[in-house]
Amino acid sequence: MSADKDEDPRMNGIKSKIRVVPDFPKPGIMFQDITTLLLDSKAFKDTIDLFVERYKDKNISVVAGIEARGFIFGPPIALAIGAKFVPLRKPGKLPGEIISEDYVLEYGKDCLQMHIGAVQPEERALVVDDLIATGGTLCAAMNLLERVGAEVVECACVIELPDLKGRERLKGKPLYVLVESH
Repeated sequence: MSADKDEDPRMNGIKSKIRVVPDFPKPGIMFQDITTLLLDSKAFKDTIDLFVERYKDKNISVVAGIEARGFIFGPPIALAIGAKFVPLRKPGKLPGEIISEDYVLEYGKDCLQMHIGAVQPEERALVVDDLIATGGTLCAAMNLLERVGAEVVECACVIELPDLKGRERLKGKPLYVLVESH
């Protein structure tokens, strides 16, 4: 599900603040740069507010943010809805016991890790990232959470690249996005 751009005037403001950088990080990639969104306090607040409005009454106890840009959007959402924030990190960044999930993304391979014990069985989780492209990262995040017994309620991203069909890889899990980029 995507937010209805015609219903909420905040959507256009958010979309207008996302810069597209051609050929970054390599030729052929149209990089969706959210740093320009973060520079505009109103657009950034509107982004967080739209997610909070959606999730405040869904009994979510865990907001899992994907490194690194999920760390920008996840914590303020978690605080506002009364959930804990769990960082899903790249390898070698978490001390202590971890659980790992390898995955393939649009331009390489990677791995996500989470502390063992950070999420308990039957907790209701929201996965947050800035963007969904091919869906590999979100799938890895959902797999990590489900392996420890959490229920993934939904995935939330600021941007979707629908042409890459990442939504189709999410095993039927709902996806909520604010902006589509073609």
